[in-house]
Amino acid sequence: MSIPLVEQSAEEKLITLKDVSWEQFKGIEAQLLDNHNVRLSYLSGMLEIMSPIGEEHEYVKRTLGYLLEAYMRELGIRFYGRGGYTLEEPGYASGTPDESYSIGTKKEVPDIVIEVIITSGTINRKELYKPKKVPEVWFWKSNSIKIFRLSEQGEYEEVERSGFFPNLDPSILLKYITIPDQYDAVQQFIQDIRN
Repeated sequence: MSIPLVEQSAEEKLITLKDVSWEQFKGIEAQLLDNHNVRLSYLSGMLEIMSPIGEEHEYVKRTLGYLLEAYMRELGIRFYGRGGYTLEEPGYASGTPDESYSIGTKKEVPDIVIEVIITSGTINRKELYKPKKVPEVWFWKSNSIKIFRLSEQGEYEEVERSGFFPNLDPSILLKYITIPDQYDAVQQFIQDIRN
């Protein structure tokens, strides 16, 4: 199988390959293991290769993470940052969220995964986390946050607020993500929480 090379640029590029076996995917993943500018997602024979991860993507990811962590610290909510580690269901799905958290106790499967979408792909990213039964999947895209909660029927349903943070309006987070200085954004958010 021939994989087109992705030129390095400030803009994220996305390549989608269809009819890729799990074994082919794992071979490609092994070849790209040391390349941290490439992100792979696999779902039922479809492979997405994204490169490079852009500056806006990283800024939004870190700022949203800092804001959530500040919120949990201020309210005394115990949490464990899990970062962006790969969640896999061998033979079917492999996805790496931008950020993830376990709430209350450290767990094998995080309670919340966060995806920052700059370049939309073909793969339904909620489906990547369904096999592991991740309770909530958060998406930031085009300055909006959507939260999907896993129902008892095993399907993700959009909700207005997180089940873990019912008093946190996600639109408030957007206000602080748009502040150009990350440090100031978090400090202002903390002050507003305290008031």
